[in-house]
Amino acid sequence: MRVLITGATGLIGSEIAKQCQSKNIAINYLTTNKSKLSTAEGFKGFYWNPSESIIDIECLKDVDVIIHLVGASISKRWTDNYKKQIISSRTQTTQLLFNTLKNNPNQVTQIISASAIGIYPSSMTKYYTEENTEVSTSFLGQVVQQWEQAVDLFSTLNINVAKIRIGLVLSAKGGALPEMAKPIKFGAGAAFGSGKQWQSWIHITDLANLFLYVLDNKLKGVYNGVAPNPETNQHLTKAIAKQLKRPVILPNIPKFMMNFILGEMHNLLFESQRVSSKKVETSGFNFEYYNLQMALEEEL
Repeated sequence: MRVLITGATGLIGSEIAKQCQSKNIAINYLTTNKSKLSTAEGFKGFYWNPSESIIDIECLKDVDVIIHLVGASISKRWTDNYKKQIISSRTQTTQLLFNTLKNNPNQVTQIISASAIGIYPSSMTKYYTEENTEVSTSFLGQVVQQWEQAVDLFSTLNINVAKIRIGLVLSAKGGALPEMAKPIKFGAGAAFGSGKQWQSWIHITDLANLFLYVLDNKLKGVYNGVAPNPETNQHLTKAIAKQLKRPVILPNIPKFMMNFILGEMHNLLFESQRVSSKKVETSGFNFEYYNLQMALEEEL
């Protein structure tokens, strides 16, 4: 088997690539950086430039499945220009892949796309499953909705579409966890707002395993990429502090302060999404890190 991965050098993509290689799944990957091109037999790089609709169609050779992860980071200040980049980096790349498959011979039968739980409206009380049809009116909710709509087009090419709505990814190598741990290490850790907002998390290994599980079992539809036990922001902060053997003595950080520091992006810290993992568990997937403390012990 051979897969084509977009975003293969990112935090999630590199872990998925590592697990593919351990299972002898050959990888083609797309990159906008020509210095990152590799010609190794099981790990071949191909150039693309989505903003100019440029793609090396050789990337499709012998590919059975596409794993689509690419997208500009949401962890940068959301200026008007950057917000456009966040959207276009997801919709433009997806459209280019769609057009390339539509207009060139290929054997692709499945696309597995990253998505995000940010599509669910913020709520302290709701427990979201994949059947929920409400879409958050927040910027991130609108981004995810447009992203998923673009991915759904692949079904018109008789390609199975799977979308994994990813929660807070716990990894020492990047993402949110090192940033959350940094102030705690220096005794400046604190929860945000009331601290009661739900944070649905997943360990990086489980997330990569989930992508490969969907691939191996040819699943389609929406799956929540979250561990079985969501935690509140307050509990998550204290759990990180406990693992680092540091106290949390500061009062919770008020919303207006983070709004002043981060602008609109501060909403990421205060939104509450309690999200269910039951659908993928019922299908037979087993989490290695179902408990927050286990995940933090591994990464911190």
